[in-house]
Order: sequence, then C-alpha cells, then structure tokens
Amino acid sequence: MAKYGVIVFPGSNCDDDLIHVLGSVFGKRVEKIWHKESQLPNYGVGDCIFIPGGFSYGDYLRCGAIARFSPVMNDLIRFANEGGYVIGICNGFQILCEAGLLPGQLLPNHKLKFMCKNVFLKTETKNSPISSLLDLGTAYKIPIAHADGRYYADQNTLTRLVENDQIIFKYCDQNLQINDDSNVNGSCLNIAGICNENRNVCGMMPHPERASEAVLGNEDGRLLFESLFAYIKEHHFLIA
Repeated sequence: MAKYGVIVFPGSNCDDDLIHVLGSVFGKRVEKIWHKESQLPNYGVGDCIFIPGGFSYGDYLRCGAIARFSPVMNDLIRFANEGGYVIGICNGFQILCEAGLLPGQLLPNHKLKFMCKNVFLKTETKNSPISSLLDLGTAYKIPIAHADGRYYADQNTLTRLVENDQIIFKYCDQNLQINDDSNVNGSCLNIAGICNENRNVCGMMPHPERASEAVLGNEDGRLLFESLFAYIKEHHFLIA
C-alpha cells in the first residue's frame, strides 16, 4: 500500500487538514514528517509526500525561501528525482519553486492583498497525478487563501510549460472562461497549478483539502485526491 507523508515546517497550518483528509476521509496510511528530519526513511517510488499550506518561517524573505533550506529538503529532492510523488499546496507550491523542483516563482497578488475565497479552476490536462480523473469541461470550485499566489515565469519557461503539457489548472469563471476577470491574483497565463516534466511533482495554490467533505458544502477537492490514488495504482500497481 502506498504511504503518504506530510512535511511540517514552523508556521505550517494546513498539515492537520491534509492528515485528516488522507487518513480519516480516505483511510490512507499517513504520517507527519518534521522538517528537521534529514531523511525520508521507507519512502520510495509509488509513495507520496505532501508539503502543506501555511506560512513557513513566517513567510520572511520570499515565501518558502527559508523552508527550502530545512534539513528534510535535501532528501525530498532526492526522493522526487528518483520518481517519488511530491504535491505542494499553497505554501507548499511556493517551497517547491524555491527548491527548484518546479519552475517559476510565486509573487505577491496583483492587488497586494491576502485573498481567501472560493475560485473556479479549469483542468488543462489529465496527464498528471492530481488531475487524471477530472473532466476537462467542468469548472471545479476550490478555495484559495494566499497573499503571494501570482505565478510568474519568464517567456521561455511559459512556452515550455505549454509545449510539455505541464499546466494542470488555470483560474477561470464558473463558465470555464479564462480571462483577466477570472485571473484572481494576476498569474501568468492564469496558472493555478503545474507539474514538472517527469509529472511526479505537482504544485497548486488552491486548497483541495478544504473542499473534500460534504459537511464543508463542497466536495470538488476530493476528486484531486481520488485522481492521485488512481494514478499511483495505475502506474505502480499498488493499493494507492
């Protein structure tokens, strides 16, 4: 059976949300991993490490810039380079970009304000661990909560993301329209989530773990977790 880990940094505040969804909602084997651990013992290809949302190290300097140097990150980079699955959500996305596991950077929102609300996402590709079961013609409602969620990359990088089918999600409206009005934070190309070229590292700003139970009034997020489980099972013949 696949194992799931959630790395906890000083200032992480969505770790328990992920632990609850993975463990209590979906019944997966999941554990917290303290950021000072120097190794990820017993995690291999077919397992998955999450980096949760929050404000690691108080978001001093750039968001994720200090967390990138936590002891656990060296082994996380090794784990990812060997094919292990890594999913970064919100602050986790920022940390993955700072660590060079994903291209680009997350900058302050274009209106320079913290945003906390539901947004709509259009799935751009089903060829990723967190979108394999999604419908390209459905606008998924997922919450955001960030001040530094504006995805930025230079033109060459954006071109590669498009050519390699690495853009997973774009901000849209409820009618799937992708435009300036639906671009909630000013991200390049309305980007809300991407993956690496090997497709085992994914980052996104919206929080699917906050929309994975009927009691919360929104279950669109659980489809991303179900996609991950199905993707791992298909590619590694494991009980995901």
